[in-house]
Amino acid sequence: MNLDAAGTLSRALARQGLKIPLELDYGDLLVHQADYRSSAATVLMLDCSHSMILYGEDRFTPAKKVALALTHLIRTQFPGDSIRVVLFHDGAEEIPLRALAKAQVGPYHTNTAAGLRLARKILLSQSKDMRQIIMITDGKPSAMPLPDGRVYINSVGLDPAILKTTFREVAECRRSGIQINTFMLARDRSLVEFVRKVGEICRGKAYFTSPMTLGQFILSDFMKRRTRKVS
Repeated sequence: MNLDAAGTLSRALARQGLKIPLELDYGDLLVHQADYRSSAATVLMLDCSHSMILYGEDRFTPAKKVALALTHLIRTQFPGDSIRVVLFHDGAEEIPLRALAKAQVGPYHTNTAAGLRLARKILLSQSKDMRQIIMITDGKPSAMPLPDGRVYINSVGLDPAILKTTFREVAECRRSGIQINTFMLARDRSLVEFVRKVGEICRGKAYFTSPMTLGQFILSDFMKRRTRKVS
């Protein structure tokens, strides 16, 4: 207990005068008030499938710059927080923060389910007040892990089996108390529906943005949620 000794003694003296021994009453006790800042664990899921550089537009470099900015923000403004980075493509892998600046696009497909599974595993290993996934992507899920360790791939349309596996991982995140906020860099109708479904399942948010406005959306959203967590 952060006891305010001077304030407590002053109250007791004012109540009973210079009487020795000095008897403390419950009403005499004062404590130092301090702001409590909650802690958050964040996994940044960054899509590095081939679509992030297709069609004459480099979406990966702006996304990587935003990831670096978010990392810097957390390190400097929220030292009690943690941030980890997961790249997802044909599979998923965690990379050290120091390797983020040199991350490249590839392989080709988008294994969102594997990325969510790895992110959830990382977050559940941390004791924080808030656990969240920030997912930056521009494409539909086109791959999923199989029980035997292989990867099933289908780039044509939205494969029902891949969607089912992906939504199952989203639901597992929700059951684990992990919020997913998705930042989609494309606006195809099928992708819009996919992202909205993710938000609906996990009660997270979906943002449809562009490489030019991605940083503004992510950083402002992060700051709003961190501010609400201060009590």
